[in-house]
Parts: sequence; structure tokens; C-alpha cells
Amino acid sequence: MADQEYRIEHDTMGEVKVPVDALWRAQTQRAVENFPISGRGLEAQQIRALGLLKAACAQVNKDLGNLDAEKADAIIAAAKEIADGKHNDQFPIDVFQTGSGTSSNMNTNEVIASIAKANGVEVHPNDHVNMGQSSNDTFPTATHVAATETAVNDLIPGLKVLHESLDKKAKEWHEVVKSGRTHLMDATPVTLGQEFSGYARQIELGIERVEATLHRLGELAIGGTAVGTGINTPAEFGGKVTEELVKLTGVEQLSEAKNHFEAQANRDALVEFSGAMRSVAVSFYKIANDIRLMGSGPLAGFAEIHLPDLQPGSSIMPGKVNPVLCETATQVSAQVIGNDAAVAFGGTQGQFELNVFIPMMARNVLESSRLLANTARQFATKLVDGIEPNEERMRTLAESSPSIVTPLNSAIGYENAAKIAKHAVKEGITIRQATIDLGFVDGEKLTEEELDKRLNVLSMANTDRN
Repeated sequence: MADQEYRIEHDTMGEVKVPVDALWRAQTQRAVENFPISGRGLEAQQIRALGLLKAACAQVNKDLGNLDAEKADAIIAAAKEIADGKHNDQFPIDVFQTGSGTSSNMNTNEVIASIAKANGVEVHPNDHVNMGQSSNDTFPTATHVAATETAVNDLIPGLKVLHESLDKKAKEWHEVVKSGRTHLMDATPVTLGQEFSGYARQIELGIERVEATLHRLGELAIGGTAVGTGINTPAEFGGKVTEELVKLTGVEQLSEAKNHFEAQANRDALVEFSGAMRSVAVSFYKIANDIRLMGSGPLAGFAEIHLPDLQPGSSIMPGKVNPVLCETATQVSAQVIGNDAAVAFGGTQGQFELNVFIPMMARNVLESSRLLANTARQFATKLVDGIEPNEERMRTLAESSPSIVTPLNSAIGYENAAKIAKHAVKEGITIRQATIDLGFVDGEKLTEEELDKRLNVLSMANTDRN
């Protein structure tokens, strides 16, 4: 940096050159220079949570008489600016940094101190902004606040949008009959509505799995300071800060950790939450894959449903349209599953009083939540809501399937039914015609009227039961 482009800041290790217009100070700059790794910083939700946490801590320190009102109010105002996203560009540290998140905690402290100074109030990043705190309880706390808040306000609502769309189609297509498939081979008939009811239930269960993690995910480490003992902070600090965070976020699932040693040494709740999202991703993949197979074609594929035309699909083949949102959903599924693998490994990296993989785990969990929420909404509104069934083709395929011979088992036996299925496939005729041709409609075991009743493909789907 040229002389006019930087200013001199100092910390306990000495002087550091910092960009002249930056709100951060020495410790942040050291981290920027130490960790030019991925070019990716903290997720926006994490920065917001750090701002909210610092505001809550300052309020509690003020209420307890540990911090004078002028300094506390300046910290609160600056921290809320950070929480509102006004200074996201002042958080330059790479996500792959010290595993406790100390660098990002100090980044937050320094930016708040600089904003307060610009507003005419001198506060110290450590003595005032970080009062009663340690990186070892603040960064985990901010991570869990961010994860819980995004789950409650973004992920679950997004999944509910998708569930509603799938459930609506399940009801709408309750009697639209089609061939079932197992092993990608013809099976007995189902309805398109029954298939979509299964998809809707997958998402409903995914919501339940995510919701089931929230009270554990919402347990906060704040108040434990360095190693969980609460050294240098009042006993009531953690509980009061948590109460402030509930007020600031409106997230009722937040609570003070029942055991601060567990809350700082382990990230099991993040692993659990990530695992719930992995299950949602697995469901996404199944649903998206089925839908794109049903929509394949228009002539050489299944062509059972028509997917909305969203954009041209080829730079060389005119008129080609691809299932782009299905491909998006399956890629997101892969990313979330990969993120979860890293989170699970990160969860093993707690030695004694601290886990030191928190920044990576936080980034992965928050990214997964954001990806699933956004994908769910887009998949619902731009794809599912616009699907049109090709009812005639689906019924034709269902009636042509050799598997519809199954209801004849009880009349003529399994082996005879198998003969009919093989004959129908070999000769390219319907099961009905094959049954007649092979002489099984004899007026005793099976009449023509009984044959037609048994071969009614809609009745085979047992729509009255499902």
C-alpha cells in the first residue's frame, strides 16, 4: 500500500498498516494478511448475528452498571448498523481462519469501535465492546443465533411454500392414473396425485426434522467466556444477554446453554441441524429427479407431464427446453450433502474446552439453509405450480403395462398371469387381449365382465385408501 492509502494502527504485537478508509483495525488486518485462502468471508446472517450479539451484550453491561450509558449506547447503535447489513463490506476476513472465530469477533469489535468514534464516542474494542465476553463464547453464540434465525425465518417458511404447492397438486391430480414404476420398470398403476402426495409428505417430514433441532440449536454459549467457567463476567450475564437476543430477533427458541462446557467444547447441535438439512436435500433430489424423468421428451422420453418452459435450453439446438430447476435442485442437493459431510467432520474437532472448526461449520450450515430455502421457493412457484399432466398418455401407458395383470392372480394364479404378461409383451398387445387369446376368459373362473373390472387401472390405484 502506498503511504496515502493506509494509516497506522497498533495492537499488542505492534504497528500494522490498515487501509485508510477501513473501519477495521490492527487485528483484522493481520487476519486479512494471514488468511488469503478462499476469497469467501462470513455469511451475511453470521455478520448480522454478531452485530445483534454485541448490541445485546452492551445493553446488559449497561443495565448491570458495568458500562456507562454513553459508551453502551454508542456500541448498541453501531452494532445495530452492522446487524442491518450496512457494513458487510467491513468484514474482509476469510472464512478459513482461526478455528475459534477470534479474528471475526475482533473484526466486529474493531468496526463497532470505529463507528462509535466517528459518532464522537471513544470505546475500546476489547475493554468495552468485548466486555464480559470471549471469542470462545461469542462466535459460537453468533453462529447458533444465525442458524436458528435463518431456520425459523427463511428455511422453514420456504419449505412450507414447497409443501403447499406439492400438496395442492396431489389433491388436484388424485384420480389422474399412470403407470407405477419400481426399479425404473413398469409396475401396477398409481395416480399422479398419489406420487405428489408422497413428495409433499417428504417435505412435511423434512420440516418436522428441522423443527425438532431448533431448541438444541438455539442453546447459546454466551456467558461461558474463555472455557465455560464464566471467568470475568457476572453469573447472570449469559441469561440476560439471551433474553435481549430473543427480543432483538423474535426467535423464541433461543435460550442460555444448560451446560456451558458442552456449549463451547462441542458443536453437536450444528451437526444435528446440518443432518436434518441433509435429509431435506435427499428428498429434494428424489422429487426433482422423478419430476424431470416424468417430463422428459418431448418425444423420446416419458412425456407424462409438461414442465414450464423457463428458458432456451441449447446454444445449438433450436427449440430445446431443459428441466433447469430440476437440475438446480439436484445440484443444491449435492452441495448440501457435501456441506454436511464437512460439518460432521468439523463436529469431531473439539479438543477439551473448545471446538476449533466453527467458522467452516457456520459457513456450511448457513449456506445449506439459504440454498434449500431459495430452491424450495423457486421450485414451487416456477416449476411445480406450472406443471401440466399429459393425462391421455399416462392412462395409455398404464393400460399398456404388463404389470396390470397383477389383479388376475387371485382368479387364474400367479403362473398363468405371468404367461399372459409375457405373451402381451411379445405380441405387442394389451393384457386384456392376451388374456382372451390364451383362453383364460372361460366363463367360470373369469368372465369378460370380471376381466374388465379387474383390469380397471384407476381401481388398481386404490384411490379411496390414499
